[in-house]
This record gives sequence, structure tokens and C-alpha cells, in this order.
Amino acid sequence: MRNIVALCLAGLVFLSGSSGAVAPGTPGLPPQKYHLRTVVLDAGHGGKDRGCTGVKAREADVSLKIILEVGRLIEENMPDVKVVYTRKTDVFVELADRAGIANKHGADLFISVHCNASSPGAYGTEVWTMGPHKTEANLSVAKRENAVILQEDNYKERYSGFDPTSPQSHILFSLYQSAHMVNSLRLAQKVDRQFRTTVGRHSRGVKQAGFLVLWKSTMPSVLIEAGFLTNRSEEQYLNDKSGQSYMASGIYRAFRDYKSELEAMNAE
Repeated sequence: MRNIVALCLAGLVFLSGSSGAVAPGTPGLPPQKYHLRTVVLDAGHGGKDRGCTGVKAREADVSLKIILEVGRLIEENMPDVKVVYTRKTDVFVELADRAGIANKHGADLFISVHCNASSPGAYGTEVWTMGPHKTEANLSVAKRENAVILQEDNYKERYSGFDPTSPQSHILFSLYQSAHMVNSLRLAQKVDRQFRTTVGRHSRGVKQAGFLVLWKSTMPSVLIEAGFLTNRSEEQYLNDKSGQSYMASGIYRAFRDYKSELEAMNAE
């Protein structure tokens, strides 16, 4: 447990002392000219890790189809932005490697797409950023998504003793706050607004919890829960090409608005 606390503190020191351009709005740092050049798109789960499932749909498949469509829209409409994928096929990628891809490419933004699971009556979208969970429900979502590390080799060593089954681990882990929290929330709110007002989805809000995949990424990042595969109606929507296209277009528009807003600050 002490390893987790030490690593969180080390992460704060690393981020506050890192060099290079940072996005406008980062607290405590001087404004610098900013251009969003690289985005990393992450489809949750994959390969031996199917994620949650519905009657027919698998989270790994749905998240990949949405992510690929988001990437296509960015590449088609914003040729100046480099799009990097953590996976483009049905393969297993460890959580640390997903964030590692973003860090290696010096990404300006990390977007991870998942699907949710709960009781059959639960429905709606959620957009998450790294931070302390406020409710047991928030903790349960983070625990489910973080549990994928149990399928990785040597996960205790790789994640500094983090135990995805332990509430205590998540409580300590969630104390980690990156220098990119402001802009992570900025993007999350734009995604949530698009889902509500343009896509017409029911929103369960913007939330915070300790997600390993977000903690490891050293740039603004969000995790999107596109809906509940355990809800038959939502499963049908998310497993349909048109539903996936609507979701992807909402994420794309939020990305477009986020990029425009931050780059417009250069003139201020």
C-alpha cells in the first residue's frame, strides 16, 4: 500500500516538473502557445479480455467500432492531427501499455471508450476523468475496469502493489491528481454535452474515479462509458452501426470543440 502512495506522490512531482508545451488552462503554469497535434484513441478490452457482455454484444467489439469511427472522422476532417490507436483489431493490450503508447507519442489527448454493466434497468452514458470517487457506485465502475490487470503477468510488480479487488487500494490511488485535471474535465463536459444535446442520449453525468489507464497517461484524458450492454435496449443501440456512428460523431464534435477552444486561447 505504501508503494501506491509513493508512486502517486512521485507522479505529482514528475508532472509538475515536466517540460514542453502544456494546454492552456493548466493551473500554476505559464501560458504557452498550444496546438493539439496528436490524439490517442483507446478501445477498451480486446483479445482474451472481452469486457462486459450483453445477449449478443461484447464490450471489446463495440468499443473498437466506435473508436475506429472517431478516428476516421478526425483523420478525414483534421489532416493536421495525428491519430494513434492503442489497438485496431481484436487484440489484448495491457493497461500500462495503452497509456504507454500515448506517452511514447507525446500525445496531447487520450480518449478511451468502454461499455458499462449493471442491473438490466441501468442505462445512459458516463464520462470519467481521473480523480477521487464520490460514491460506492463510482468505485464499483473503477474496480470493474481496473480488474483487467488480473489477466496481466506480474501485475502486482507492474502496478506497485495495486490490488483491483481492494477498496483501500482505490481510495489511496484516487488521491492522485495530475496537472491535467482542468482540461480533462473540459473535454469530459463537452463529450457529455454532445451526448445529451446532439446524440440524444440519457446522461448519467461527468464523474471521477481512479482508473489505472488514465493514471498512467501524462496528458488530459477521459474514459467514456458509451452505455450499458446489460440493458437490452442500449445493447441493441450500441451493437448497431448507426448507433455506433452517432456515438462516434458526438465524441468527434466534442474533440473538435475542445481543440478549437484551447487553440483560440493562443490569441488571448
